[in-house]
Amino acid sequence: MEIKVCNLEDTKLIGKIIAKNLVKGTVLCLDGDLGAGKTTLTQYIAKEFEIKEYITSPTFTIIKEYEGILPFYHMDVYRINSEDDMYDLGYEDYIYSEGVCIIEWSQKISNMLPANRINIYIQRTNDEDTRIFSIKGQGHAYEKILEELKKHENTCN
Repeated sequence: MEIKVCNLEDTKLIGKIIAKNLVKGTVLCLDGDLGAGKTTLTQYIAKEFEIKEYITSPTFTIIKEYEGILPFYHMDVYRINSEDDMYDLGYEDYIYSEGVCIIEWSQKISNMLPANRINIYIQRTNDEDTRIFSIKGQGHAYEKILEELKKHENTCN
């Protein structure tokens, strides 16, 4: 499914819909160019999880842990050079946890990800504020999110 997102309010709405349908054990993978909006979407999702801390991209720390409605793990694997690096970080403890795991730059570790996950690719357009969200996935959380997002396919007015 593709959704055209024209501004931050649209991104906030998408984040709210996604957050409302995430359940423990969900892995959400975010990909796209630098500045596409991966961390911004994560911030809106975290807000719905009642996380009070300001979410930043964990580029240098790789993994940040937050407490909200569910444990919330935010990974940025941009600087990961190999799958061995992920094993050394204990990534399985996060991906196969009772929390929600959001992974930026997940394509770098695609061979290590569970089949049941949600993939969102955010593509920038010629319009500075407009993005195209391409959403694919597998599993119960994905099906619920897809159902809700179909009600908001035309977010741009």
